[in-house]
Amino acid sequence: MNSVRRAFARGAALLASTALWIPCVHERAQAGDIKAGRETAEKCAICHGLDGLSKIAEAPNLAGQNERYLVEQLSAFKAGNRKNEMMSIVIQELSPDDIENLAAYYSAIEITVGKIPGQ
Repeated sequence: MNSVRRAFARGAALLASTALWIPCVHERAQAGDIKAGRETAEKCAICHGLDGLSKIAEAPNLAGQNERYLVEQLSAFKAGNRKNEMMSIVIQELSPDDIENLAAYYSAIEITVGKIPGQ
């Protein structure tokens, strides 16, 4: 009977710690300001599109991409750890807040997949 109580106590502790962790994940997922990101994205639209769908072959689609991933990649361009001629020019004028906002905006764009060819 004592082992049942211990197992229950462990389960309750795990549940409580999970409940404390969930709000942190939600908070982090919404780090940037989507509206401000849309305004900043106007500078990016020539290559990545305001809708996040690439306008040139060399630029990736950003719509629906993971927000944290976008922040990491933009930060890598800013730090010079990732290189691209066009991005190295554009990224210099972006602040850390601009980067967070852009990531929030592009990640918030919903994308859908239509019929897969051949099916």
